[in-house]
Amino acid sequence: MIQSMPLIDISRHIGATLIGDGTVIITGIKGIDEARQGDLTFISNPKYRAKISTTRASAILMAPEADLAESGRNLLFVADPYKSLPSVIGLLYREERPEPSISSEARIDESACIGKDAVIFPGAYVGRKVCIGQRTIIYPGVVIGDEVVIGDDSTIHPNVSVYRRSRIGNGVTLHAGVVVGSDGFGYADPGKSNVKIPQIGIVEIGDDCEIGANTTIDRGSLGTTRIGRGVKIDNLVQIAHNVEIGDNAVIVAQVGIAGSTKIGGGAILGGQVGVAGHITIGAGARIGAKSGVHKNVPPGQTVSGYVSMPHNEWLRSQALIKKLPDFKSDIMILTKKIEKLEKEISSLRKDRK
Repeated sequence: MIQSMPLIDISRHIGATLIGDGTVIITGIKGIDEARQGDLTFISNPKYRAKISTTRASAILMAPEADLAESGRNLLFVADPYKSLPSVIGLLYREERPEPSISSEARIDESACIGKDAVIFPGAYVGRKVCIGQRTIIYPGVVIGDEVVIGDDSTIHPNVSVYRRSRIGNGVTLHAGVVVGSDGFGYADPGKSNVKIPQIGIVEIGDDCEIGANTTIDRGSLGTTRIGRGVKIDNLVQIAHNVEIGDNAVIVAQVGIAGSTKIGGGAILGGQVGVAGHITIGAGARIGAKSGVHKNVPPGQTVSGYVSMPHNEWLRSQALIKKLPDFKSDIMILTKKIEKLEKEISSLRKDRK
């Protein structure tokens, strides 16, 4: 549901400095090229600054710039426009919460405990001794195994599977198709008899996490796979058994993390990163997209490439790759010159004899 309001109200809500007409009614938020009259747009990347004069938006959310104060545009100045954007979106776009109800078409074990004002849609399955917190929403097709605990104010989207004994915190969002607590990939005598090692551990997901569609998180082989508080995981990510991810880490799409790896708080892994097992990525580390990480990464370091290396070294190597054809030509020229010199030196030696 979209809620229209004067620009001055948005300004007050986010603590922005308003330049221009505060009575302008804002009816939506769009990108700078798509915005029309009534829309608020934003600029967080300086390369879009040139479009300030051409956008049709009624107002622009951006970082302060003194030379724009007399531009005639309606502006909201904030220190970090991108960080302020979620607050504006939340103000204008109010998603209607389903009315509290438990469908008679859901299959709920009589031993389950369902919190006040929870919502359980038709077609959901809730197993033995499950505990679901207050105001949590369980959408159709969700399967919750025995002895699972889900905290307050969480949202479990359609077709999520949560295996037995998993622990999910408060304010967690699991998007469609997420699998929590499936068997870790553990086999003795691999490539020969492939004897399966029973996976008897669990998964713990901390408060305020968001897990993207079709991501899988394996339960611990003996202990626990842990996802810390505030972690954000994109779609199509694979997290193996006994992995530990620290608070507020960010894992982008198609990342694969092998077993028993530890990822520190605030680390960011770019898309399609592959991480070997039993290593540690330090707090605040940055891993560039498509990197292959085979050894420990110190806290705060940025690495890129396959095999990964310090980011600046990787950039230099990438720059050299583009010049390889020129290098080849230069090497061939030098090789011919060296061969010519060697012949001349050989001839001089013969003459001296």
